[in-house]
Amino acid sequence: MKKLLLLVLCLSFVIGAVYAKEMQPTQDKTAIKMETNGRPVTRTREVPAYTFTKTPTPLMVNYYDYMIGSYNGLPIRVITDVNYPGYFLTYHGRRTPTGTRRAFYAHLDANGNLIGNNEITAVTNNEGYSTLAVDPVSGKPMYAWHANADADAEYEVQFTSDAFLSGTSGLFNELQIIADGPHTVTPGVGDPTSDNEFIWPTAQIGPSPVAGMRRVYVAMRNSVTHSYGPSENLYLAYADFNADMIEGAVPLDWNHTSIPEMDQWNHDATWRRPFHAIATDNLGNVYYAGYHFATEADGTTDISEQDVDIFKCDNYGEGTWVRISEWSHIPSWNPAGTPGGTGYFVGDGSVPYPDNELVWALANNSHLNAVTDNRGRVIFPGLWAQSTTAGGYWADFQVVKSMIFNPITEDFTISEIYPIKDPSDTHNQAWTSWDVEAPWGEPEYFEADDGNLYLGPQQLYPFPHWDETLHTDAMMFHYNNIKISEANDEGMMVSVWQDSRRALEANVNSDPDYAAFAQVPEIYISVSPNNGDNWSEPIILNNVEVTEFAGIKPMWVYPADKVIFTGMDDGHKVGKIGLMFYNDYTWGANAISPAAHPTNDGGEVMFMELQITFPIAGSSTEGTAPAVNKMLNPNFPNPFNPETTISFDMPKAGNARLDVYNVKGQLVKTLFNGTAPYGKTSKVWNGTDNNGKAVTSGVYFYRLSTDNGNETRKMMLMK
Repeated sequence: MKKLLLLVLCLSFVIGAVYAKEMQPTQDKTAIKMETNGRPVTRTREVPAYTFTKTPTPLMVNYYDYMIGSYNGLPIRVITDVNYPGYFLTYHGRRTPTGTRRAFYAHLDANGNLIGNNEITAVTNNEGYSTLAVDPVSGKPMYAWHANADADAEYEVQFTSDAFLSGTSGLFNELQIIADGPHTVTPGVGDPTSDNEFIWPTAQIGPSPVAGMRRVYVAMRNSVTHSYGPSENLYLAYADFNADMIEGAVPLDWNHTSIPEMDQWNHDATWRRPFHAIATDNLGNVYYAGYHFATEADGTTDISEQDVDIFKCDNYGEGTWVRISEWSHIPSWNPAGTPGGTGYFVGDGSVPYPDNELVWALANNSHLNAVTDNRGRVIFPGLWAQSTTAGGYWADFQVVKSMIFNPITEDFTISEIYPIKDPSDTHNQAWTSWDVEAPWGEPEYFEADDGNLYLGPQQLYPFPHWDETLHTDAMMFHYNNIKISEANDEGMMVSVWQDSRRALEANVNSDPDYAAFAQVPEIYISVSPNNGDNWSEPIILNNVEVTEFAGIKPMWVYPADKVIFTGMDDGHKVGKIGLMFYNDYTWGANAISPAAHPTNDGGEVMFMELQITFPIAGSSTEGTAPAVNKMLNPNFPNPFNPETTISFDMPKAGNARLDVYNVKGQLVKTLFNGTAPYGKTSKVWNGTDNNGKAVTSGVYFYRLSTDNGNETRKMMLMK
């Protein structure tokens, strides 16, 4: 087996340079690259039936920098007004190669026909990364973007709304600068600092505490570096509105807040880089959900800590922010590289990693968005990579999953999107590329040209590095734009990403069977009928197999915020989903890497719509949603009076804390706080607080905190 090559992703921000604002956030993780690849995996689920209700249609020729839409939002939204159904879109670009980059809007009717498409403003101030939210009551759109709007060199965030009178779009109200520096950050520990530049906004609308109003939130990232790297701590602007205010061009009254703990991250010598997105629910909760990387001040030494975060504010963005965290890690194992040989995954000196140093973990997916479903759960998608516990990951071993957070129990689960573990596989807790066929848990091998047997990685998801002679690992780094829609009233969702597995087979592995795919990017669309619990095998759209895509090379695909339910067909839910994407293999601009992208030839912003027949929930064509490893057991008895037993199981000795909370989230009693042995630990709660005072009847929560994460369960005391 060939020796592994270590490739360090060392792209960094160039603060002060214009294109620095537009670059993909850097990842300070070590990518471990495999040189040998195997055959593609056989599908285990049916592909949903679909038809084009609107074939790919260009909106405009565009000369652009990097991705055209929001980093952490969905820049295509369904118009909810029943009188004027359709879509609003937003993106950035340039009409000419030398023009100033601008923020654009597009308005399409219910049939996908273009009604309006133009720059939002008449001011050429280098606008970019526009975001869009549509009022669910009136159907009126709101836009925000970052721009160099004033006299200083730093970027600000601007906002406007469209009055959208009588179905006429483009009636924009006066621009407002809703974030401008300096913003003083006062950490809990250390001296105050100033954030003077805000970029990459994401808009979301939720309920308001003011009667007759809704509240629009615009989340943005600070780009000022106070420690090792780009800070990107959250700065949140919010304002209340109603339809009359938008129609009457009444300026919104903006308030601002931030997350103190994240501000502290920004200030500390150690470095935590967040990759998060905003989501709201119908109860006034605001979430900033995602994951982070953590390193020491040297920028290279990884800090091992829980990496999945939910920052929650339960008072419309005005209250206290609480962080609930969990590991994204899923245990893995190291199969033999050859029959009877040593482990396939090796480190320094070609020494195989032991099983307890290998996991599947979130990696290299900063373009995620977050949504809430019909149950009030928070969901965001991501890439799980075969990784080491020390922080390195194998870029060729990536799978698409989603993290689901239940705010009531504060539990996290992981839903497999693509590919999924075969239900018969009882050996591994996650999909692995080497045990997709019986006998389960044993490696799969293929015979190489040299006559030797090698472990055959079955798939390399989802990086489309189709031509490494031109793009090198930029394709691995940049094409991680995985987006997920909200759940509609019927629980229907889609997950969309870009892939080019077969192009890699053609270019890297020189497989003649895939020669036609050598320069073919592909769109993958997986669907869920039940709020993201189960996902289908993806629909794959490309210009080789799909007639409607002839001549099209799609990039940067975004789904609409929700599926439009159209009815039932033989027990199956049927719905339409609109998608915005870019048609341009060469990326259209050379602002980021002129050597890899020498031709600034532009491309087309495009729209299409599919009608999809969703699988029936619970059918054999779907994957399952396995839970993160559970250590906390149900209490017994429950309900109880006067006492109950709470137990937890430790996979190995380690730190543990067991607390009881009331429904307000206040600590009632600490039952255990210390080093717990391997195996089961049991504690009895007699219904008293830390002062020995008896508590009242009602619902209580008990929470276990360990190095492996947090778990929470509910119990009831009845007197």
